[in-house]
Formats: sequence, C-alpha cells, structure tokens
Amino acid sequence: MSVPLIVLVGPTATGKSRLAVDIACVLRDRGRDAEIVNADSMLVYRGMDIGTAKPDEAERRGVPHHLIDIAEVTERASVADFQVQARAVIARLRERGTVPVMVGGSPLYTRAVIDVFDFPGSDAQVRARWEAELDRVGAHALHAALAERAPESAAAIEPGNGRRIVRALEVLELTGGHRPEIPAWTYALTDVHQFGLNLERAELDRRIDERVEEMWRLGLVDEVRTLLGRGLRDGRTAVRAIGYRQVVAHLDGELTEAEAKADVQRATRAFFRKQLGWYRRDPRITWLDAAAPDNAARVLAGLDSGQAKEVDDA
Repeated sequence: MSVPLIVLVGPTATGKSRLAVDIACVLRDRGRDAEIVNADSMLVYRGMDIGTAKPDEAERRGVPHHLIDIAEVTERASVADFQVQARAVIARLRERGTVPVMVGGSPLYTRAVIDVFDFPGSDAQVRARWEAELDRVGAHALHAALAERAPESAAAIEPGNGRRIVRALEVLELTGGHRPEIPAWTYALTDVHQFGLNLERAELDRRIDERVEEMWRLGLVDEVRTLLGRGLRDGRTAVRAIGYRQVVAHLDGELTEAEAKADVQRATRAFFRKQLGWYRRDPRITWLDAAAPDNAARVLAGLDSGQAKEVDDA
C-alpha cells in the first residue's frame, strides 16, 4: 500500500503545527501511525523556542517530531543539507508504513524537499570572504556589486537579503553563473498531497501581533540573553531570525524594548505576505480556511478522494 506524504504549508500563525498533530492523532485513532517532519528553517536550532513558537511536549501530544533541535545556534543552516536529512527521514517513515506529515512555513525548505531541486556546490572559503564583505559594506552595497556581475540575479533578490546575496555571489564565483529563478513545480517524491492554511488578512495580522505579545510574556528577551551566552552572535543564520535580531538590537541598546517588539510585529507581517506569495504560485496546493474546525477530517478526506477545493484568497 502506498504511504502518502502530507504537506501542510501557509503563513505563520495559521495553526499549521496544531493541525499536523490533529491529523497524526486522527490517523493514530484509525490504527495508522503518523509522525511530524519539521520544515521550518528556525525550528532546527536548540534553545530557539519562544521566538519560533516551537511546539512543546504538551502541544506535540505524544506524536514524534523530526528535525527539531538538531543544530546549535552557532551552526549555519543549509537548505541543501536539510533536503538530504528530510528526504532520509521521510523515506524511513514510509518504509515502516508511517505517514509523514511535513509542516512548516519556510517555502524554500518545503520545495527543496518535495520537488526536483538541485543545489550548486559551495566553498567555505569563498562564502566566508563574501560574508566578510557583507559585514564590511552592508547588504545594499553588496547587492549593487551583484547587480554589476549578474543583473538578472540581483533583480530577483531583495537588496536587504544578505544571505541570498552572499549565496548568489558564491555560486557566481564558483560556477561562472547564477540562476535566479526557482525550478518548475515538479515533484521529486511520490504520492505528495499539499494543503495550505489561509486566513483573512486582518485576522492574521491580529494573530501575529498577539503572538509577539505572548512571546514577550513568555520570556523571549531572557531566551535571547541565554542564547547570546551560547554564541548566538557567532552564527550566521540563527541571529538573523525575526524576533531574535530585534531583541539582540534591543539588548545592544540600539532599540527600546517597545521598538523591538513593534519591529518584530512589522517584520512578521511582511514575512507572512512573502510566504503567501510563494505558496499562492503553487497550483498543486489545496487551500483550507484556517479557522475551520474540521480541517484534519478535510485533509484526510481529500487524501482519500484526491479532490482539491480552493478557498477565496482573503
């Protein structure tokens, strides 16, 4: 019997993690094992719990979760490495008849796992040189340097996205070219079923603002202080995560606490719009109303029937 791969995507704060556990519990009640595979780029870091809304043990309800807490904040996140790890986890689960439920809001990570998605090689010394240049001149100046060398690539990358600019310059130096476009929608894995959660945008904005307030109440500032003691500044990826970079700026005296909180809210709202833009271009996703109480049943019914139903884009 074929073992499906369920993929849950959508903007932050739509309840993807909770729905993934709901689906796994329904399947468990039906006598079929299911486990969660994380596809959020920041949940991989140990200690980054509050600012990532990482599900705790109670929220996981006994359902095993994979690819969470697998890296230190000093380590660099690599989507190419994550692709290999996630595909291996999915293969192992399927081999024993367990349904993988992959969930996350990092579109590049999701697509890298499920689609035909090849990555050019990398060179630590070349990347370190460009990262040093990023630190020296800033993202916008480095983007201008990329525009001189590869205008099409620069046009596809936001001037403030230092990580992508560095990666483009690294690939350009190593291969002589850089492809700015994302590969076509072609599954690399079999029996993939994608579902997206959608919310009216005013409601999503409200949820995001409430989530940030809750993160502060839960102790995000203290969490960041602890991570700084564990080398957060030494990492190239974790320290730039939304929430963490603003709190670091606050602790450095660059922002007041109120300014840091407001900036996290603004950055998260901007990020969700970018997420939605990515996902809305994928015609294979069946969209669900995130506020609907029966989404677990709808996902499993859609799995059985193979039917997709669009909801209006609020």
